[in-house]
Amino acid sequence: MPPTQVETAKVEARALPSQFETVGSLRADESAVIRPEIAGKIERIGFTEGQRVSAGSLLFSLDAALTQADLNEANANLENSRRANTRANELAGKQLVARADVDQTRASLGVDQARAASARTRLEKTQIRAPFDGVVGLREVSVGDYVTAGQALVDLVRMDPMEVDFRVPEVQLGKMKVGQAVNLSVDAYPGETFAGEVVAIAPTIDAAGRSASLRARVANADLKLRPGLFARVQVVFGTNAKALMVPEQAIWPNGEQKMVFVVVDGIAKLVPVTLGARQPGWVEIVEGLKAGDEVITSGQQKIGDGAKVATAAAPPAPAAAPAAH
Repeated sequence: MPPTQVETAKVEARALPSQFETVGSLRADESAVIRPEIAGKIERIGFTEGQRVSAGSLLFSLDAALTQADLNEANANLENSRRANTRANELAGKQLVARADVDQTRASLGVDQARAASARTRLEKTQIRAPFDGVVGLREVSVGDYVTAGQALVDLVRMDPMEVDFRVPEVQLGKMKVGQAVNLSVDAYPGETFAGEVVAIAPTIDAAGRSASLRARVANADLKLRPGLFARVQVVFGTNAKALMVPEQAIWPNGEQKMVFVVVDGIAKLVPVTLGARQPGWVEIVEGLKAGDEVITSGQQKIGDGAKVATAAAPPAPAAAPAAH
C-alpha cells in the first residue's frame, strides 16, 4: 500500500511574549453617598451635576436659622456661667460663700460649655462638604426640600485614578506581584489601551473557581473610564525567547487529550502534547515535542498511528502575533 500524502511543518523555536488575558470590572477609587447628619431644609446647592469638586467644597447648605439661634442661646448661657463661676471664686477667697456653691457654679459652667460645643457642632453640620476630591453625580433633592438625617442627597465618586478588579487562575498566581504592569481596554473606546499596575492581591483563593482576586489602578485624568465598565485586562509577564510553536492545524484532538502526528522515518507517530499560549495560526507546545520535529498539518483524517506517509511542506503559517492565554 503506497504511503499517504500529508503536509508537514517543523516545530519552531520562537520569541513568545508571556501574557495572560482576563476580564474585569472598573470601580471608583473612592465612592460615597453624601447624606446629612441632621434634618433640615435645603437652602443652597453648591455644585453642578457632573462637576469635579475638591475635598472640603460646599455641596449643600441647610437652613441654619434655628441652629444659629440655639448656638447664640448656648453662648449666652455659657457667658453667664463663666461670670457666676468667677464671682463665686472671688467670694470664696473672702470666705463669703460655701465651697459647695463654688462647686455648683463650676459644674454649671461645664454643662454650658458642653451645650455650646454641641450647638456649634450642629451648626457646622448644616454645611455639607465633600469628604474627598471627586465628581458629583445626579442630585436627589432640590432647594427647598426638607431632608432627614441619613437621606441620600448625591453620589460623590473619585474617578482619577480608577481601579479594575479581576481574577486570575491559581496557576498564574505565582507570576503576579504588586506593581505588575497591566493594560486594559473597554468597549466604550475601541482601539484605546489604558495602562495601570496591580496594587493588591487577595490573600485567599476562591475554592470553587480556583482563582485569586486582584486589583489594579489605572490613571484616568480625562475621566474616560467609568465605574462599572466591563474591561479586558492583559498582564504581560515577559518574553520566552525559545518557545516551541507549531501551526494550529497540527493539533489533533483525541477526547480531552491534545495530540500531534510526528513523522519519524516516514512513519506517523501520534504523540500527546501539552498546549500553552495561542497566537493567530500558532500554538505553543509546552510538553511533548522538541525543536525541529516534523509534524503533520494536513491529512490527519486519512491516517492512524504508525501509518506510512509521504510528506510535502505545508503553506507558511501566519506571522507571530502577541500571545494570549
